[in-house]
Amino acid sequence: MNDEYYMQKAYHEALKALKIDEVPVGAVIVRDGKIIARGHNQRESKNMATAHAETIAIQKACRKLNSWRLDDCTLYTTLEPCLMCTGVIIQSRIQRVVYGAHDTRWLAFDKIIHSQYPVNHIPMVTKDILIDQCSKIIKDYFKQKR
Repeated sequence: MNDEYYMQKAYHEALKALKIDEVPVGAVIVRDGKIIARGHNQRESKNMATAHAETIAIQKACRKLNSWRLDDCTLYTTLEPCLMCTGVIIQSRIQRVVYGAHDTRWLAFDKIIHSQYPVNHIPMVTKDILIDQCSKIIKDYFKQKR
């Protein structure tokens, strides 16, 4: 299986968010070729600012592995991680991050990962996987909201 396969699974999570009128972002965490955790945005439905797709998936993976260290895992997310999620990714030591659409408002992930400021962990990064599909669902969602 390849990056497109797992990103498609993350996209399926984004569709779940869309169905409950959340910003359509989805994430999956993969270890040894198996999906061990999934998440989609639930900020509105849970009334919780931290209920982003990435943080939900990371929490589930940590519980499943009984460890806060996810250093042998890959996170697939349909949207470039925000500032908060970037911090959680760094803290959980995720080995690799793969994302689809770019976050054109904040660009936090790339700025932090490629900054001159030292962080304790820098994951490998792969961008633009299913970028058109991942970008379209976000753009369409916000077009409909405005």
